Amino acid sequence: MSFYGFPEYVPVAERKRKAQKAVEKLKKKNSDISPVVIQGRKLASTWWGKAWNDNLESYSDYANRIDRGRSYVRNGAVLDLKIEKGTVVALVQGSSSKPYRVEIEIRQIEDDVWGRIKKSCEGKIESLQELIDGKFPKALSELFTAKGSGLFPSPKEITLGCSCPDWAVMCKHVAAVLYGVGARLDENPALFFTLRSVNIEELITEAIRGKTKDMLGRTGAKSRRILEDADVAAMFGVEVESSGTVRDLKEKEEKKKKGKR
Repeated sequence: MSFYGFPEYVPVAERKRKAQKAVEKLKKKNSDISPVVIQGRKLASTWWGKAWNDNLESYSDYANRIDRGRSYVRNGAVLDLKIEKGTVVALVQGSSSKPYRVEIEIRQIEDDVWGRIKKSCEGKIESLQELIDGKFPKALSELFTAKGSGLFPSPKEITLGCSCPDWAVMCKHVAAVLYGVGARLDENPALFFTLRSVNIEELITEAIRGKTKDMLGRTGAKSRRILEDADVAAMFGVEVESSGTVRDLKEKEEKKKKGKR
C-alpha cells in the first residue's frame, strides 16, 4: 500500500526475488533471454564498461537523472538486454506485473570522426586483444573518450524510449538499461563497435598498418647503415663483418696506418 501518492517501499531482497521470478517466467517462453547481472559493488569494472558509464555521467543532461537506474540494474530489474547495430532493446521489471520495453537508438559515428580516430591509432595498438582489454596509450584513451568528438555518443546522438507511463525522457527503466549496457560491455567490449555501427577490424587494420610502416622504416634505416658500412669497406680496402660498424672500421684502419710507421 502507498501513502500520499508515494510508491510503497519494497525491500531490496524482495525486488531481487521478483526480478528473478520474472526472468524465469520469460525463459519459459524464450530461452534466449539475457538478463543483466551485476557482480560485486561496481556497476562496471573493465575500461570499456567504465568509460561508457563515465561518458553518460559527464553530460549534465544525464548526470542528474541516470542515477535513478542504479538500484534497478543492481537488483536485477533488467530482465533482458540485447545490443545490435545502432540499437539496444531491453525488458525491465518495474512496478507493473508486466515488464516494460525499452528501446534506445545510438546514431552511427560520423565518418570524419571515425576516419580521424583510425588515423590516430596508426602504430599505437599491437593487436585486437589489446584494444578489447583497454590496454592502449593514454593519448588514445583521451581521444576515445573526448566529449562530442570521440567514440562515445553524446546525448544528441541517443534516442530513448520506454513503454512505461512515466512522462520523463529518461525514466528509471531507461537509466537502468543505460547502465546495463556498461555491464554488457564488461562481458564483450566488441559490442561497443556494433552499437556505434562501425567495424572494429578497420581500427585494428589501421593500427597494425601504422606499426608495419614503423617497422619498415626502422628496417630501412638499418639497411642504409649496412650500405654505408659497405661503402666504407670499399674505401678502406678492408673486410667488414656483419656486426661491424663504421666506427669499428675507422679504428682498424687507423691501427694499420700506425703499424706501418
